[in-house]
Amino acid sequence: MEHPKVVHSTFVVERSFPKPPETVFAAFSDPAKARRWYGEGDGHNLEEFTSDFRVGGTQTQRYKLPEGTPVAGMTINNQGRFQEIIPNQRIVTASTMDLEAKRILASQVTIELVPTGSGTDLILTHQGAFFDSGLTPEMLEAGWRGLMEKLATELGQ
Repeated sequence: MEHPKVVHSTFVVERSFPKPPETVFAAFSDPAKARRWYGEGDGHNLEEFTSDFRVGGTQTQRYKLPEGTPVAGMTINNQGRFQEIIPNQRIVTASTMDLEAKRILASQVTIELVPTGSGTDLILTHQGAFFDSGLTPEMLEAGWRGLMEKLATELGQ
């Protein structure tokens, strides 16, 4: 029996925002805000986004990849469960990513919000198991960096 290759990876993305932790936290906790910066995007067609922001609650994101992408027409499904939420301080999620019916990633993401004199430092730590699919840690890290840019826009930067 052949088993898929697994690549384990941890990376950290840091970003400073000139907004208080309460404002940054609201961009994660408010489903409409989270949908705008986390769910919607030019690189995919969002089909479903739900967020039950509480410990044990789930977040679902399903989208189809458009023409011009390596897997055009295929569906990606992200399923996450909130493991820990400390308002204005920390959010921890455990999630999976499937391409069609194939699991390509299992991960844990920890978001830390650290107040500073000028706003908030956000520290995102991603720990993942990447299954033999072509998705690499470098690709996902670039995706998170792009999401931090979208979060900055959501926050009015």
